[in-house]
Amino acid sequence: AMRHLPYFCRGEVVKGFGRGSKELGIPTANFSEQVVESFPSDISTGIYYGWACVGNGDVHKMVLSIGWNPFYRNTKKSVETHIIHTFKEDFYGEILSIVIVGYIRPEKNFDSLEALISAIQEDIEEAKRQLDLPEHLKLKEDNFFHLAEGKIVNNH
Repeated sequence: AMRHLPYFCRGEVVKGFGRGSKELGIPTANFSEQVVESFPSDISTGIYYGWACVGNGDVHKMVLSIGWNPFYRNTKKSVETHIIHTFKEDFYGEILSIVIVGYIRPEKNFDSLEALISAIQEDIEEAKRQLDLPEHLKLKEDNFFHLAEGKIVNNH
């Protein structure tokens, strides 16, 4: 999981399955299939942490899921970013820039929605702890997050 990290990625936020906010109370920003397909094919599925920025906004801590979401039996791989910040409104169509810094755990199935939510809350706490480490904090200031107007680039 680690040899691709840190992994820099940028893409448009598209409508996902609509479950993050509604069922889980944990809103996620979803990348388009094209962006998901641009990820290294051998990057492990699972839960990661890192930094995220919407448009030219502030850089926030985030937790990211790469994979099939076994609880929901997805047939398509997805990359879903939960930004640890409260936004006033949706940002579909905006450019999301992320840096994936570290790996938390593999994907797994859960017996209940409650168990899934509880695991996600633990992932968020772990991400917060990890991202406070000096070696991770420095990536928050990476020039990658300063978007040149109208320029969309993957991996710089």
